[in-house]
Amino acid sequence: MSKYNSIKDLAYQANMKLPKLGLVLFTFGNVSVADHEQNVFAIKPSGVPYEELNAEKMVIVDFDGKVIEGNLRPSSDTLTHAVLYKHWNKIGAIVHTHSTYATAWAQAQRDIPLFGTTHADHLTVDIPCAAPMSDEMIKGNYEHETGFQIMNCFNERKLNYQEVEMMLVGNHAPFTWGKNADKAVYNAAVLEEVARMALLTLQINPNAPILKEALIKKHFERKHGPDSYYGQ
Repeated sequence: MSKYNSIKDLAYQANMKLPKLGLVLFTFGNVSVADHEQNVFAIKPSGVPYEELNAEKMVIVDFDGKVIEGNLRPSSDTLTHAVLYKHWNKIGAIVHTHSTYATAWAQAQRDIPLFGTTHADHLTVDIPCAAPMSDEMIKGNYEHETGFQIMNCFNERKLNYQEVEMMLVGNHAPFTWGKNADKAVYNAAVLEEVARMALLTLQINPNAPILKEALIKKHFERKHGPDSYYGQ
């Protein structure tokens, strides 16, 4: 019996939510779940259809990207996950999809503007889109560099990864994360819906105004502030 069974099961259950939520097509996308005490994470194997997955097929990798346990090759995005876990030690899970609307914004190299209260329920800023990767980074260890592409964007914009748990990688697709697998998957679904709403907003009114500060503050703080009152 593997000592990693817990995170393998969590990773499997989280990966299986992606097709149910309409966030992946075929084998696009992956979820990983970390154990920071052991400095490892469980991640979906590369190119395996979701209907063929089970917990045993999840691959265990350390924070340097080395496979620790598993007979299958891990996701092609594994090194991106490894970099983020190694540098952002409060992350418990990471989700990467190519969900349609969020990916469209990434391909357009556009931040997703804060147009409404659905967005403000989760963030007080636009959803950031990292600048496209430089040719030098692309020629290097591409997936490893993608982790730094994400972190560089957060550093340049002075964003806190514990407050902003979603982003777009320019020309690529979305990444989300959270303290656990449920939150990371939730953030992936929220990002896709906010991306869809923002596109529709601009189609209806290309000059739609950004949400005013008072409403941003009200909606975010009623869920996340010291006097929050949303939920039970």
